[in-house]
Amino acid sequence: MTKIGKECLRVCIPTAGIGSRLGNLSKSLNKSLVEIGSKPAICHIIESYNPNTEFVIPLGYGSNELKQFLKLAYPKKKIIYVNIDIYKGLGSGLGYTLLKAKRFLQQPFIFNSCDTLIKNEIPVLNKNWIGFSSRKNSSQYRTILKENGKVKNIIEKNHKESTNDVYIGLAGIKDYKEFWDNFNSTYTNYIEEGEAVGLKNLIEKTLIPVKFDWYDTGNPEDLAKTRIAFRKVDSPNILDKEGETIWFVGNKVIKYSSNKEFISNRFERAKSLKNFIPKIIDKTDNMYSYIKEDGKILSTNLSIELFKKLLNSLDLFWEEKTLNEKEKLDFISCCKKFYYEKTNIRIDDFKKKYPYIEKIKTINDIKILPINNLLKKINWENICQGKIGRFHGDFHFENIIWNQIEEKFIFLDWRQDFGGNLNFGDIYYDLAKLKHGLIIQHEHIVNEKYKVTHNENEIKYDFYRNYIHVECEKIFDDWLIFKGFDKNKVDTLTALVYINIAPLHHYPYDHMLYGIGNYMLQKNSLD
Repeated sequence: MTKIGKECLRVCIPTAGIGSRLGNLSKSLNKSLVEIGSKPAICHIIESYNPNTEFVIPLGYGSNELKQFLKLAYPKKKIIYVNIDIYKGLGSGLGYTLLKAKRFLQQPFIFNSCDTLIKNEIPVLNKNWIGFSSRKNSSQYRTILKENGKVKNIIEKNHKESTNDVYIGLAGIKDYKEFWDNFNSTYTNYIEEGEAVGLKNLIEKTLIPVKFDWYDTGNPEDLAKTRIAFRKVDSPNILDKEGETIWFVGNKVIKYSSNKEFISNRFERAKSLKNFIPKIIDKTDNMYSYIKEDGKILSTNLSIELFKKLLNSLDLFWEEKTLNEKEKLDFISCCKKFYYEKTNIRIDDFKKKYPYIEKIKTINDIKILPINNLLKKINWENICQGKIGRFHGDFHFENIIWNQIEEKFIFLDWRQDFGGNLNFGDIYYDLAKLKHGLIIQHEHIVNEKYKVTHNENEIKYDFYRNYIHVECEKIFDDWLIFKGFDKNKVDTLTALVYINIAPLHHYPYDHMLYGIGNYMLQKNSLD
């Protein structure tokens, strides 16, 4: 066990700030929960220290969700939370945050900014040290001046004497009493300068520079680079979605939503899906966790043989339900709400975001009717006559695992309801979601293997497809006909899936989704 004198190593990870530079990525979540390599940034920090390390985590913006996550991810970790009352606006700043945490840091400790990731080993805390990394464009950072293996000066941002040795927000403080000397409310610069105030005090005592391979997550440009550096070959493909995400931490999967009802319904629906989904471990207001299953995600391990095996297994999962006449009428009403009303709401959302979208006349050089005219051509009575049964709700290859040892499929990330109904839904919706994933693969979107251009009159798009997905789509279409499903209905619903998810995704991918949906509706109306 790593100890400093008689005490365990203590690490301070300040998380109180609003993370404004990350834009929508930190709109509903604390910046320390931004996804890196399929798990939050703070996981990479916590897991880089000895398992017995104690953490002091000042909380401000998004504190509730951060505490929920850490409870589910690390239930046995010793974490001391410090509530920061002023975390934005006048009087806020890293210095104020540290001052509030001061009483928990009256021992040697390590300061680790929540947007600082490294892959190097953390040095032993038997001396004062400061982490740095070399960067050519260093004006926006504090830098250090080295001399004879020691730090001679810590230079503020945009200073004429700035060096290329950037301070990375990671430091070991052995002489903590000297560090805290100027941290008091009478020193006017402590709020703005933050931990630099204390680190400058340590220069006289000797402050050793330690070079690190530094990965920054504090701004979109560096975040993109960090995600590439930490991405594993077998990582699931996670698309950023406002207010919702999923993380993989050790042997756990943690699902988050800003909507508490979403999580509550997901948790409730798990009871009827329990033989087909992983075991749920725990739940909080905005999250639930479950055991990470062994096996391979179909999106990266698809074969024709495996796809046929999946299709042959679905009769057991899609257990049809028998309803009385009143229940059938209620279900038709539910389908109308889920398909017709929701589609119109999502289209309105998209139009508000991009008013010019109503003027689009061609997609990939094909003349397209206005979206309202395309919707009028849909046989909504037929669409709302669903096939009633147990359903998944987000049935695509990223959410399906094949466990070869046990010879079974495991379904992940199920939908929370079907138009408010928790007990059953429309099997046709699962068919449409499966087809939408055969056409577009998440991995190619993550790796930006697509092109979208547009003006006020047209959208043009192109995207990469794997050969195996093209072949499986043909098999799927033949299987639909063989099983007696209405293929045109599946295609129409697939088009509606694209239109409905377009407002939920980022630009310009959202334009491609909207374009594909409109293109498919136009094609179906002519068939």
